[in-house]
Amino acid sequence: MTEGPIHYLLVIGEREGLAWILRERRMAFPSTSRREVTQLKVGDRLLLTTTRGCFHNPTRDATRVIALGHVLSEVAELEVPIAIAGREFTRDCSIAIDLLAPYLDGVELAPLAERLDAFAGSTAWGMRLRRPLLALSARDAKLLCRRLDGVAADPAEAQPTYLARIRPIATLGRQRG
Repeated sequence: MTEGPIHYLLVIGEREGLAWILRERRMAFPSTSRREVTQLKVGDRLLLTTTRGCFHNPTRDATRVIALGHVLSEVAELEVPIAIAGREFTRDCSIAIDLLAPYLDGVELAPLAERLDAFAGSTAWGMRLRRPLLALSARDAKLLCRRLDGVAADPAEAQPTYLARIRPIATLGRQRG
């Protein structure tokens, strides 16, 4: 019996990282060993999730599922690590984005947290989002995908707004020569 694709929350905590993902259609991972990263397979489904702090305004923003995509290549070591928003990443994989919600929109997780198996028994459900990937049950995936279908559309419609509004963080003391 062949196992189907696994659905994951792909947790994004920095807007520059989100812009890179949308622009490059890749997901990068730090060198830290995470079982869920090494188990990621071609065809697995990704629910891109931005944290409250992703857009640097946690009083305005909520943790939201903003996109649905899928994995196109195995996670592989990079010959040369890449730096995104001051962090170094040593592994990556190619992804496709199938649906994307409008900028600062999507499916809020907080109102659904008690209903999701991924957060069962946790009063501090946000702590489970301190990893790049969080596996979902089939029930969780169905609920989140159904809700996302109601707000998301073709990525070509929303992506230009994301890329236009996400500006790199200024680096103090760095001058161009």
